This record gives sequence, structure tokens and C-alpha cells, in this order.
Amino acid sequence: MKRFIVKRLLLMSITLLGLTIVVFVVSRVAPGDPARLAAGPDATEEMVQVISREFGLDQPLVVQYGKYVRGLLQGNFGRSIRTRHEVWDDIKRFLPATVELVLVSISLATLLGLFLGVLSAVYRDTWIDHLLRFLTVTGVAVPMFWLGIMLQLLLASKFHFLPIGGRLDTVLTPPEAITRFFLIDSLVTGNGKVFFNALAHILLPAVVLSFPALASIARINRAEMLEVLHRDFILNEKAQGISKSLIIRKYALKNALIPTLTMIGLRYGWMLGGTIVVEMVFDWPGIGNYAVAAAVYSDFQPVMAVTVVLGMNFMMANLLVDLGYGYLDPRVRYE
Repeated sequence: MKRFIVKRLLLMSITLLGLTIVVFVVSRVAPGDPARLAAGPDATEEMVQVISREFGLDQPLVVQYGKYVRGLLQGNFGRSIRTRHEVWDDIKRFLPATVELVLVSISLATLLGLFLGVLSAVYRDTWIDHLLRFLTVTGVAVPMFWLGIMLQLLLASKFHFLPIGGRLDTVLTPPEAITRFFLIDSLVTGNGKVFFNALAHILLPAVVLSFPALASIARINRAEMLEVLHRDFILNEKAQGISKSLIIRKYALKNALIPTLTMIGLRYGWMLGGTIVVEMVFDWPGIGNYAVAAAVYSDFQPVMAVTVVLGMNFMMANLLVDLGYGYLDPRVRYE
């Protein structure tokens, strides 16, 4: 397994290198002059040239890319041409909010998706199965922005059950930044008021973000459960008088989890890249909003940094999924 992990990490490095090349080229050929946008509409040509020299935009593309890669190897993502801030400082500020939202969403989608998939398979072709299949199709078809707005109007504006947006009430002070996840930090510091307030704020966006993933996980888990429940070893366990609930929990579900685990990994990556819609609807201060604001001003350094960081997260998630195969099925061999 050690050799497999080392091999995967090397492949990830090559993939990240290719990702930087693609994003670098796209950012440079995209329309818009970042130096002119940063200088403002009333700036003179001399002012634009000063900004271009300050950020190295007047140098050949090969030289710019070489400096960028050298900076990445040193943990330096450069400076934002729009805000003049170090990009890594901005990433550390905005990324935890997005990761916390994604982790809560994928946990919610996984738990409910597995439960609904098993329930639908066990009660196949009953009204329960038909209802759950309708919900899963709806989850894939309904646009997230529409669902988010509807839940805001219903649960936040009309009944005032949950906050309409944001990460925390403005009157509350964020907890001490230990992990930068409000839920964890508030628990560690024993701040129950902040914890429940942060939980209330994250619930609606997490439900909206998890709905498509929940539907996909439930559908594939149902299909795999139906296949496993008709295998010979399951029929043998039924003939031996083992209870149905034990068969489902201990034997059928574990065997059905491998394809489902693949879907969970893919959906995690999709959530990381797709949070922008949810963040905009719920005014969530995450990395998606940060990346869009940078893209509007052709501020390519933050855009490239966000792409690299999210790409790395996605590849690490896939590695963990592959390692999870061996836990679920001891017959899996890593080469």
C-alpha cells in the first residue's frame, strides 16, 4: 500500500502541473487586461505600465509561468492585482468556510442517501420505493439556485425558522480560529451559543448543496443493494435463519458500498467546484465568491490559486476513496 500511495502522489503532482499549465494559459488568453482593470477607467497608459511591471505582466509568458511554478513550490501563490493582498492569506481566510459547508453537505448526503437507498431497495416496487425514486429524480433535476431561493422564502422569510444567509449573526463574535471551522472551534472553546447559531446558518445551504448528491447516492445505492440482495451468499444467509436487518446491515450494505463510495468521492469534488451558486444565494463567505470576484476583474492569481487548491482537494478525496475500497473489500489489491 505504501508503494501505491507514493505512486498516486507522484501522479497527483504531474496532474497538478498539467492543471497549472491549462489554467495559466486560459487566464492569459482570456479577454481583459488585469493591469488596466486594476488601474481604473481614468488611469493613464503610464500607470497601467507601472502595474504591469510591478506584477511581471510585461514579461514573456514562459518567464511568468516559470516564476509562478517556482512560487508554488515555495508555498507562494502571488499577490492579488485587485486587492494587493497575498493570495495565500485570502485562501486561508475563505477556504475553511467552503470546506466546512462541503463537509457538512457530503455527510448529510451520504447518511441520508445510504438510508434512502437501502429503504428503497428493501421495499422495492412499493409506494415507499416509488416515492423515494420520485424524490431522487427531483433532486437531480431541480436547480440549486431555485431550491435555495424557495427555502429562503419559506423557512427563513415566512416562518423565520432559520437565518436567510451568512455564516454567523453579525452581533456574535466568531470563535477562536483553531481550525477555522466555526462548528468545531465553537465546540472546542465551549461556546454553545456560537455553535448553535453557526449550525442554524449552515443548515439551509448544506441542504441545498447536498440535495443533488443525496439523490445520486440514493439511486446508485438502491441499484447495488438490489443486485447484492439476489446473490447466492445472501440467499444462503436467509436460509440459515439470520435476521433480515442483520443481513442488510452486516453483509448486503457493505458489499453495495464500493460503487456508492465512488459516487461519494465524485460528488465531493463536484461540491467543491459547485459551491459558488449556493454561496451567492446564501451570501456564504467562501472561496467560490472570492474566485468569482477575482474572475470579474481578470485577477488571474487568485483564480489560479483557487483552481490548484480545489484540484488538490479533489485528488486527495479520490485517493481516500481508493484506500476505502480495501477496507470494504479485503480482496482489493494495491499495485
